[in-house]
Amino acid sequence: MNDAHNTSFSLVGKTALVTGASRGLGQAIAVGLAKAGAVVICCASRAGGTDKTQELIESEGGKSFGLAADLSDEQAVARLYQEAVSLTGQIDILVNNGGTISRFPADEYPMDEFRKVIDVNLNGLFQLSQLAGKDMLKRKAGKIINIASMLSYSGGMTVPAYTASKHAVAGITKALANEWAINNIQVNAIAPGYFRTDNTQALQDNPERCADIQKRIPAGEWGMPEQLAGAAVFLASSASDYVNGHVLAVDGGWLAR
Repeated sequence: MNDAHNTSFSLVGKTALVTGASRGLGQAIAVGLAKAGAVVICCASRAGGTDKTQELIESEGGKSFGLAADLSDEQAVARLYQEAVSLTGQIDILVNNGGTISRFPADEYPMDEFRKVIDVNLNGLFQLSQLAGKDMLKRKAGKIINIASMLSYSGGMTVPAYTASKHAVAGITKALANEWAINNIQVNAIAPGYFRTDNTQALQDNPERCADIQKRIPAGEWGMPEQLAGAAVFLASSASDYVNGHVLAVDGGWLAR
C-alpha cells in the first residue's frame, strides 16, 4: 500500500521546466519537484539567477540546470524551450511560475507597464504552454501547471494589469485542459494565497494591511513558500491523472472566509 502511494507521487525519470525559479514560490516548487525525483530545469529572467535554487536542489542530491529568458520576448521564449529540450531530451512537466507585478492607481497606470505585465504573465505563459503542448501531444502525456493567484478571483487594488493577467491564467488553464485532456495531458493551476515573498513585500511592509490580511486567513498566518511544494508535486505526478482544468487554491482558507 505504501509503495503504491509513494509511486503515484514519484517524479523519478521526469524532467520539469520551472520558470521564475530564482526565489520565492518558484524556488520552493523547483526544490519540491526535485525532492520528488524530477530533474529540474530552473529558469530566471537573468543569467545566474537560479544559482541558489540549483544549490538547494543539488545539496539534496537532486539534478538541475539553469537557463535565463525574458518571458515578454517571443523569440527568447522560443529559445528557452529549445534549450531546455536540448538539455534533457523532453519536458514532462511545465510549471509556468514566472511573472511580474507593477503597482499604480488605475487612472495613472502607464500603458507600457500594463503591456509588460500582460506579456510576461499571460503571453509568455501561453507561448511556453503551446510549445510544450505540441510535444506532449505527440507523446500523449504531460503535465502543465500554471501559477494563478487570489487575484484570479477578485480585483485587488492598484494592480489592474496583474489582476487581468491572473484572471486570464485561470481561463487559459481551463481552455487548454478542454482541448488536451483527451490526449492524457493534464493542465491545472495553483492559486497561492498570501505568501511571504518578494511579490507581496509591499503588502508585508504596510503594517495595517498586513495585519488585516492575516486576520482574514483562517490558518492565522501568511504562507511560507515551501508550503506550496506539495500541491505542485501532486499536480505534476500520476496522482493527479484525472484532475484537469482545476485551479487549486493554496491559501490557508482565505477563500472560504
